[in-house]
Amino acid sequence: MSVYQTQLQIQTSQRGTQNITAKINQVLSQSGIKTGTCHVFIQHTSASLIITENADPTVRDDIEYWLASRITDGDPQYRHNYEGDDDMSGHIRTIMTDTSHTIPVTNGQLNLGIWQGLFLYEHRTGRFQRQLVVTIQGE
Repeated sequence: MSVYQTQLQIQTSQRGTQNITAKINQVLSQSGIKTGTCHVFIQHTSASLIITENADPTVRDDIEYWLASRITDGDPQYRHNYEGDDDMSGHIRTIMTDTSHTIPVTNGQLNLGIWQGLFLYEHRTGRFQRQLVVTIQGE
């Protein structure tokens, strides 16, 4: 069994989702591993990873609407707001989603369902450089 690990930096420009499936498949290609698992971990507390619909962007718009209606920016009850009104809400959004995913690898590609994509979900409203650790195990 082989193990390959690398880090990716992804620039975000605003709150919302960014499809990273192709970037992870590119890492898989570089690894040379054809069958196994791929673990993706984001090293942040106000951005996350989600697997969701990859064809219709309104699905992701609806997810954002749902989160925004339940986790408001600038809630006066939040005590943690060192970096602005979206600071604590970003942390809550992250714990409501995921910071990592493990996905099967088949024929050197993520073995996602036909309508699935892996997305980085930025929960803050500004621009950020996000770090991902990608670990691939297999043959």
